[in-house]
Amino acid sequence: MALLTTLLAILAGTSLFVGLLPYAVWFVGRLVGTSLYSKTQQRRELLLNRAKNDAKEQTEKTSVTQSQKASSSTSLDEEWEKVNKTPPGSPPQGKASQSVDESYSGIIGFFHPFCNAGGGGERVLFAAILATQQRYPNALCVVYTGDHDASKEQILTNVRNRFNIDLKPARISFLYLSTREYVLASRWPHFTLLGQSLGSLIMGWDAFGLLVPDIFIDTMGYAFTIALCKWLFPWMPTGAYVHYPTISTDMLSSLHDEVGNRGLNAGLGKGTKGKAKQVYWELFARLYSWVGGQVDVVMTNSTWTQRHISSLWTRSRTKSGKTHDISVVYPPCAVAELQEKIPVSSPRSNTLLYIAQFRPEKMHHVILDAFAALLKQWTPAQGSKPKLILVGSVRDDDDQKRVYKLRLQAQEIRENVEFVINAKWPQILELLKSCSVGVNGMWNEHFGIGVVEYQAAGLISVVNNSGGPREDIVVDVDGKPTGFLASTTTEFTDGFAKALSLSTEDALAMRHRARKGSLRFSEYVFSTAWTTQLERLVELGRRS
Repeated sequence: MALLTTLLAILAGTSLFVGLLPYAVWFVGRLVGTSLYSKTQQRRELLLNRAKNDAKEQTEKTSVTQSQKASSSTSLDEEWEKVNKTPPGSPPQGKASQSVDESYSGIIGFFHPFCNAGGGGERVLFAAILATQQRYPNALCVVYTGDHDASKEQILTNVRNRFNIDLKPARISFLYLSTREYVLASRWPHFTLLGQSLGSLIMGWDAFGLLVPDIFIDTMGYAFTIALCKWLFPWMPTGAYVHYPTISTDMLSSLHDEVGNRGLNAGLGKGTKGKAKQVYWELFARLYSWVGGQVDVVMTNSTWTQRHISSLWTRSRTKSGKTHDISVVYPPCAVAELQEKIPVSSPRSNTLLYIAQFRPEKMHHVILDAFAALLKQWTPAQGSKPKLILVGSVRDDDDQKRVYKLRLQAQEIRENVEFVINAKWPQILELLKSCSVGVNGMWNEHFGIGVVEYQAAGLISVVNNSGGPREDIVVDVDGKPTGFLASTTTEFTDGFAKALSLSTEDALAMRHRARKGSLRFSEYVFSTAWTTQLERLVELGRRS
């Protein structure tokens, strides 16, 4: 009897402990969050005061410059030309994309540890900051980054050169993380997805130790940092711009796919090891689904990403009481500038252009194989042999080694292949103007900013038959195609051949259709959509 009583007491105590555990975890989170908030108050005041002083100084300089310009004589004809020069895709004269709200002066934190990488994700980040500055000019945008080798001035210069985006320096600050190494794939040779997610929690802790913002937005796909944010600061509005899901049903199905072009893990689901990998991925998907329920406002860059994120996050978000739908906010592309500077009918050479960071998933090796096959079947009757130009940024030693291997692969066709590393925007413009075909080889590319740039510049696209390029970009316009889709090396070779063999009339018609379709992805469209979602976060912050 005594033993039974003891067991019942233990069970009762265990039940009580289990019942109180969630409240204990919540209490610890609030306690730690309050401590971090107090700890970073001094830096907060310093940054806000510095921003205010820098903005005042910049305003004074601008006033002096405008006064000097006003004193110089300018003809009425010249002024009229300036007023009426509106790039294609821009809003009508006299209509701003959004009204200005000077009453909001909070700190908006953007979590983007690789902000100086120069890729499409970075274009989204800085275009979002530009739209934020236009809507809330007194807000301070803080970017959490791990780019210790670049100063604020260098980063903003790179943004201007690469993306043609001019930001107000006074209203943007960069806080440098010391833990970025924990999200590198090389750090986690096994259980990489879980390891990088845990690494992002370390980075998130690092970020909040530097500064606790008023709004926290992840723009790089580290959703686990938002769960950490909500544990520490339940009151803080959180947002996520999702370029691609960390895991998806397509990834799970690719384990049993024999086609090697369908991602890096295609066909790896065989045997005991493959089954274990599938179980691991399925368990991780459940954890990732729970994390998605912590995000207040979710934006995805394409229809494909929205569909996958919705399938993973909707149930969890419903349980958490999130009311805002998961929205598609297409990335900003330089559509207006490209249409203004590059005529569709400009002379073009038999050159294929591939703009993409030198990462494994971009499948550069497949494109090189397909291009080599094209050269083998090329005949003198078709004219001069085509050329392939690979343009991309190199972030680290791994990228450099990857480029070296690609150069070795291209040795036999090196006279017809060119590598352009870390190209600046003017150089890219020239290539878009002179090349004929735009290429994208990545399987399930989440969106494909480079593909939109091809279309806006009047190139004919040959892209992977998957993801955003298939569902959103290289779609029929006026009932006719705007490019070619391919999945295998052979299909890419055929796509290249078809694009280069089009008659002058058919090629020009396809270029016009492609340019027309690109208008859906202009910077103005992005700015309007981003601001709408940001307003929701600001309103949540004001209510809390």
